[in-house]
Amino acid sequence: MLYNNLSGYLRERYGKRLKKICVDGGFTCPNRDGRCGVGGCIYCGERGAGEHINNTLSITEQVRRGLEGGTEDDGFIVYFQNFTNTYAHVSILKQRYSAALIDSRIKVLAIGTRPDCIDEGVVRLIRSYMDRVDVWVELGLQTSSDRTAGIINRGYNTDVFTRAATLLSEYGIPFVVHMIIGLPGESYLDIDDTVEVINSVYPSGVKIHGMYVMRGTVLAEMYERGEYTPLTLDEYVTLAARAITRLRPNIVLHRITGDCPKGLLVAPEWSADKNRVIALINEKLTEWGARQGSLTEGVFPWDTVE
Repeated sequence: MLYNNLSGYLRERYGKRLKKICVDGGFTCPNRDGRCGVGGCIYCGERGAGEHINNTLSITEQVRRGLEGGTEDDGFIVYFQNFTNTYAHVSILKQRYSAALIDSRIKVLAIGTRPDCIDEGVVRLIRSYMDRVDVWVELGLQTSSDRTAGIINRGYNTDVFTRAATLLSEYGIPFVVHMIIGLPGESYLDIDDTVEVINSVYPSGVKIHGMYVMRGTVLAEMYERGEYTPLTLDEYVTLAARAITRLRPNIVLHRITGDCPKGLLVAPEWSADKNRVIALINEKLTEWGARQGSLTEGVFPWDTVE
């Protein structure tokens, strides 16, 4: 096995793959409403990564629609995806999370958020759901470089991420860390550092995203002005494979690439073919004789990733 992937983990734990229902919980973001910034991260669209979700429906109706067509044997993950899904008073969070758990076939409650919106009250509430369903929290780190964080307008320093991850661990809540490969100005050494920070907090999972340019974002404006150049396909494949070899082998890789919502991709074109990118990463790892966590040294073409 080249890496510990999500589908394998789900089959081992539940005996089957689970279907994902993405939910817009009606939240905003402290990087948009002025608490720590405005405009959001430079790659983030107006819908906060939930461009495909029908946000005119209630949470319960969104979930009900997602369950349609499912059989009694199916299992589901409800994923609160848009913006920052712990950014509200705990009473509001409880109301919205509970509104989604309407069917016994829902096995996982997944909550996407920012590390600066994790505190003990929020963590206690999330922990209370673990008697009903499995829970994981998705933390958007993206990079461990505070210099890069300033460029992308992330709005918090990496020590905030470390504190949030530690708090989740103290309460026994699994968490998944998001990292992006191809951020403006980052080298392979920055990516190595991000992997080391992720390893240091012992997450249950990681999502690796490639940096694509989406229409209507600050990053798209930078791209049009020639201030940002996306990675080539070969560069991304090499860097993603390299990161995988450095991640702890027990971490579940929820994804190893990302694709832009249809009709919104500006660049790079290769990022739209997710299956091809995954296949090439697998080929690269096989070529190197490497796997997740192998930490193989001296076999990487440094000149292609600097």
